[in-house]
Amino acid sequence: MLSVLQIASDIVAREGGYVNDPDDPGGATKFGVTIHTMRALGLDKDGDGDVDVADVRALTREDAVGIFVRHYFEEPGIGRLPEALQASVFDMYVNAGSNAVVILQRMLRDMGHAVTVDGIIGPETAGATQAAWRDAPEHLADAYGIARRNYYYRIADLRPASRKYARRRDGGKGGWIRRAEEFIAPRYHLSAAEHRARVAPWG
Repeated sequence: MLSVLQIASDIVAREGGYVNDPDDPGGATKFGVTIHTMRALGLDKDGDGDVDVADVRALTREDAVGIFVRHYFEEPGIGRLPEALQASVFDMYVNAGSNAVVILQRMLRDMGHAVTVDGIIGPETAGATQAAWRDAPEHLADAYGIARRNYYYRIADLRPASRKYARRRDGGKGGWIRRAEEFIAPRYHLSAAEHRARVAPWG
């Protein structure tokens, strides 16, 4: 099992540097930390009394790792989940906030566990996840990764501006899909043909 710090460092590397894509609701972002998160945390890096794009640009990798560990792993309680799920749920929490837990809870309900879908890792969700892990230790992480992939496709179905994150210009898998599949066993990866068939309705 990778340490939490290593997982966070991997997420920072995966997220990349500064971007400010008008199609991304997160706004200005660096190493996966959005300007909205920095404002919520009061991270005025340049000390000028506000949190703006200059502060996002000034964010360091070490800042980002610390933010992820404290606010995206420890505070949501991801450490209460089975170790095999932690990296994927952590990565998804950075990418989609509490939706990472909503995806898990909906998956657990589909598996027959009685959990409330509220985006919170409380005793109910932690217990149900541990029970699901005991029942299917070889499949739970793959099932969650596949649920992540489906989530990304559904976002792109509903929001054309987001399709570029799920499908490259050449029609291949976009960053969202490749990111989800990093946590899925290769035998469950979609083939290029399967991916193109899934996105064909987008035109």
